Amino acid sequence: MNVSVVLFTSDLRLHDHPPLRAAGDDRQVVPLFVRDRAVTAAGFAAPNRLAFLADCLRDLDAGLRERGGRLVIRSGDVVDEVCKVAAETDADEVHMAADGSAYAQAREGRLRRALEAVGRRLRVHDTVTTVVAPGAVTPAGSDHFAVFTPYLRHWSGQPTRASLAALREVRVPDGVGSEPLPSRAGLSGLSPALAAGGEVEGRKRVAAWLRAGITTYEDGHDDLAGDVTSRLSPHLHFGTVSPVELLHRARQVGGPGADAFVRQLAWRDFHRQVLAARPAAALVDYRTKRDRWRTEDDAREDVEAWKEGRTGYPVVDAAMRQLRHEGWMHNRGRLLTGSFLTKTLYVDWRVGARHFLDLLVDGDVANNQLNWQWMAGTGTDSRPNRVLNPVTQAKRYDPDGAYVRRWVPELAALEGGSVHEPWKQKGFDRAAIGDYPDPVVELSEGLARFKQARGLD
Repeated sequence: MNVSVVLFTSDLRLHDHPPLRAAGDDRQVVPLFVRDRAVTAAGFAAPNRLAFLADCLRDLDAGLRERGGRLVIRSGDVVDEVCKVAAETDADEVHMAADGSAYAQAREGRLRRALEAVGRRLRVHDTVTTVVAPGAVTPAGSDHFAVFTPYLRHWSGQPTRASLAALREVRVPDGVGSEPLPSRAGLSGLSPALAAGGEVEGRKRVAAWLRAGITTYEDGHDDLAGDVTSRLSPHLHFGTVSPVELLHRARQVGGPGADAFVRQLAWRDFHRQVLAARPAAALVDYRTKRDRWRTEDDAREDVEAWKEGRTGYPVVDAAMRQLRHEGWMHNRGRLLTGSFLTKTLYVDWRVGARHFLDLLVDGDVANNQLNWQWMAGTGTDSRPNRVLNPVTQAKRYDPDGAYVRRWVPELAALEGGSVHEPWKQKGFDRAAIGDYPDPVVELSEGLARFKQARGLD
């Protein structure tokens, strides 16, 4: 019987998995995951993501075993390990999901050449990790969309493949060696409230979200305290949930909330098509403003205060403390903390992007880097010089101060919206907030510095 290898990367699921379905038709399959040493060496193997990944791999192995198979784990260079497994099992083809990052594109090219050199074939499947593949829709005269609204219009008009049921049986050749499954045990530096990973957990979250959350999403998605969000971003990042299946199921629910949520899936694909076309944007300005950013060394005290949630601006501090505690942050919080670091403190966006990647369980290069560039005004934002005022934003999206009091207990005694400007309250008692710091910078001072740097005076 012919043998296929299915290389799992960021598609750690059994439901709606085109590579596995294609490989499993009348064939034996080697479900393979390679613990890529290049990813570790590049600093992307952050503890929170390693823990979530371990959950995902153990769950994937359990699902395969229920179907008569198992997951094969190897460590090393991905191309070397795939070729070894293919040779050990005499597999004539390898299946994998497409990915648009610079590293993934280079990996795919290396793997294709290595397999073809020994008479084996690589089959790459689109729309496994995206709804619409990068490059599938393009504007006239360009290889990608640089503005979201026209992209959304074309994205929405694309035919979407049907979602696929999971295989009922997976037959793995005998004798294929595997390393032990990783686990959270022994990992240090984890966020205390880090969510659990795996397809089973992801599908439970999808069901609960579609049943009780999505209908309020349009009106409530910016409510910091209400947290009316799906929290599916880690599952989409690791591929335990299919974006195609999620799209179909959201549209079945319908309504304004579903439409708003589908728009977020489109944003995710938008960033991926930008990065696929401009992979350097992970590290350099997509649209330079010739900023002379303060570096981490230049602004060490300010950067440390920002990272620790001690800037003196309660909503910024609350969001940064949520990030450290959960390995996740509300999207409105991401916008506020990003604007504060880059526009108010005028610190290089790469400092913030790196810190987020160190902690975010959903730390996705395309979404993270391009969202940071959006807030820094060097990305695709049509208003690159906008500055989000953290006090004004807090009063709008956390009007009664519940979010701030949840994450900044020093301010718990302050009532209502007064928590957002503790230093301005009539009869303010400094002792009431313990060691909560004064603001690291006056907002007017930060704004003036930014305008001067951008030549906006």
